[in-house]
Amino acid sequence: MRRLRRMLALLALSLGAIGSPARAADPGDIRILRLPGGLRFGLIGGRPARPAPTLFVLVHELERMRREPAYTEVSRRLLPQGFIGVILDPPACGEDRRPGEATDMSPWRLRLDRGEDFTGAFTEHARAVLDYLIREGYTDPNRVAACGTSKGAYLAFHFAAADRRVRLVAGIAPLTDLMALDEFAGTPKAAEAEKLSLLSLVPDLAGRPVWVWVGNNDRRIDTDRAIAFTRALVRESIRGKKSTAIVPVELSAAPSAGHGTFGEAHARLAAWILAQFGMPP
Repeated sequence: MRRLRRMLALLALSLGAIGSPARAADPGDIRILRLPGGLRFGLIGGRPARPAPTLFVLVHELERMRREPAYTEVSRRLLPQGFIGVILDPPACGEDRRPGEATDMSPWRLRLDRGEDFTGAFTEHARAVLDYLIREGYTDPNRVAACGTSKGAYLAFHFAAADRRVRLVAGIAPLTDLMALDEFAGTPKAAEAEKLSLLSLVPDLAGRPVWVWVGNNDRRIDTDRAIAFTRALVRESIRGKKSTAIVPVELSAAPSAGHGTFGEAHARLAAWILAQFGMPP
């Protein structure tokens, strides 16, 4: 009798498991894919039925972006409008971190001092990922955007400057100049660092829509440098045009508790991206 009851219980469990629907995958999850050469990237959203508008979201390595979804909120807000999101490991983060390298910005300083072009290597990785996504039918090449927070914003602007397929670019609390960081004080490569500032990219970025949100007293990345970058973009974008021409550069300097406070930035950024692509909110 005990054996019969046990068999009936097991049968009930089996039927219950069969009848229960499997938990649907969260569309905001980050899936890790790899290029044919092995370099990895993260994808938010499933494979689209047709090439989709695509947002590169750059902040931290893939593992941390998975743990802290606040950094990818803007991408998840755009999922219902058919966007996919793309995540990349920044230099010295994730699979690009070398043995013994710290988790702060000091590895960037060490690489600069050794004469390594870490920003160029990153942009080549980003361009290779974009090539792959377009070739495989994931991405609409006419609707590509890039954004980032802090050092991720710095990388997003470098990516956009290197690849005009990035139609618009945005930064939250953007690092605009490596020399603003304490880690770069005293570097013998100060001139090289200055050449990598976002001010040097202005000629390549002028004319494209740019959105910047920065805390009004962000001493980590220096609010004044971020504002100066946007003013230089406006001046370059309006060169040779009427003084009343509308320049697609939007700046918000909002109260914040230091560096990296988001507030409503992600919601505003998502709405701005949709408006730039002529898509309904």
